[in-house]
Amino acid sequence: MKAKAEALRPRDRAATEERILAAVGEVLARDGFRALGINAIAREAAVDKVLIYRYFGGLPELLHTWGASGRFWPSVQELLCDDADAVRALPLPQRYALFFDRFIDALRRRPLTLEILAAELVERNELTAILEAEREQWGFQAEALFGGDDFERTPQLRGITLLLVAGVQYLLVRSRKIRIFGGLDLRSDAGWDALKAAVADMAQQLLGTPAGLATLPRRRPSARR
Repeated sequence: MKAKAEALRPRDRAATEERILAAVGEVLARDGFRALGINAIAREAAVDKVLIYRYFGGLPELLHTWGASGRFWPSVQELLCDDADAVRALPLPQRYALFFDRFIDALRRRPLTLEILAAELVERNELTAILEAEREQWGFQAEALFGGDDFERTPQLRGITLLLVAGVQYLLVRSRKIRIFGGLDLRSDAGWDALKAAVADMAQQLLGTPAGLATLPRRRPSARR
């Protein structure tokens, strides 16, 4: 009996950790960052708060784990659909369009993320900073896999991409309160499909030919001393 109980413990711990991580999202969605604390999470998960410290170390470490778990922000692996080699083999315009296609879909599947992004616009604290840091790291990984050397050769492409990524987030946050923006239905698949098609067309026009790439100033080699 003792051996059987020992075998069950890792499974019990994994289930408890899942409940705790789920509780982070529940508290954030219902009460916001100001209410997020060890006691509130423990109550939501119906666990002793000692377990949170034992399993995660504390609130910052717990939020780091939650932020990296894919619950809040889509991982690069999710956007790659576990097929990194196939994505890397695509021509740059297709790779670029594919990133935005999957990024948009991933955020649309995360209404809690949109609520948190909206809250971050009016409130910044130690906890929001943790999630910001997680997104910055995600950005470096996504750029390396979807952009590759092209981003190094054409630094302006990074700026264009940042504007598009920010635009996607803004429109999704706005879609919580309004349906129509610029004539597009932000709550419909058709509206977002139109925006995806626009990004794909822009990528083909701008990145699909040497003439298009030539319109983006390239990085000048640094002078040797």
